[in-house]
Amino acid sequence: MKKISALIIISGLFVVGTIYYGIFVWEYSGPTMKFIVEDGEGFSRINARLYNEGFSYSPRLFHHYYRLFVDEKLMIKSGEYTIPEHTTMYDLFPIIQKGGIESIAITIPEGKNLYEIARALEGAGVAGYREFVNSSKDPRLLQELGISFGSAEGFLYPDTYRFAKSTSAEKVIRVMVNEFKKKTENLKFRNHAYGLSPEQIIVLASIVEKETGAAHERRTVAGVFMNRLLKKIRLQSDPTVIYGNFEDFKGNIKKEDLENKNAYNTYRINGLPIGPIANPGRDAIEAVINPSRSLATATDHKIEVLY
Repeated sequence: MKKISALIIISGLFVVGTIYYGIFVWEYSGPTMKFIVEDGEGFSRINARLYNEGFSYSPRLFHHYYRLFVDEKLMIKSGEYTIPEHTTMYDLFPIIQKGGIESIAITIPEGKNLYEIARALEGAGVAGYREFVNSSKDPRLLQELGISFGSAEGFLYPDTYRFAKSTSAEKVIRVMVNEFKKKTENLKFRNHAYGLSPEQIIVLASIVEKETGAAHERRTVAGVFMNRLLKKIRLQSDPTVIYGNFEDFKGNIKKEDLENKNAYNTYRINGLPIGPIANPGRDAIEAVINPSRSLATATDHKIEVLY
């Protein structure tokens, strides 16, 4: 009987010690990080993510402690939370009870350019228009991100993002460019069948994205432009005319716009523009990597495929 009692006491002490260690001693070992709770995200999923991302010692311990000692009426609110290094589970509870910084979901559709993205961000209260435009052309930032063009245009991946209000333009750009790298890392940019470099693929993909929003047309449009490049015929793409003078463009292409010789206007220059004119999605990039190989020609921007 004494042995059983001793075992019970030892087991109890072990359990208490484990609980104490998990709540008060164990620490998050990474750098200060952001943890975002999405709108409508349930407790179980939040609990699992806290553990999977290294912020919690045990999902079971977190669950029981939260239910026992935290007012259940104080639900974990959506938003952005900052979790410092060396945070214990005990420290974590007041952080998540305070409520996260208000964050805003912003959807960037395929084919939007950096000026349109800047306008959307400013309208949502995230980064200022001019700050975003200037940061997207910052040589230091572009070098850090591995972008060889004069701006981040083409690499601001179209997707839905969540940012806290007043997030800096530089941070937004870093997030979007990193998303581009993640979403396109398995695409075959090298050894293009028609000899385009990875940078040229992005430039042409941006034109294809602006020329058609129909998924079934992208490879054909890419094939049309590829044949024009191979035959040294000017691309004559209207979206390049608009982009060359985007901030001052009034809404209708005029004769003077077509005659404006800038580095983007494919009515006036040979080959591809100096850089992308928009931010293409993965499908447009894939269309340029694998364009339609049928003999295609374009007349007045209407595609005619000759079999």
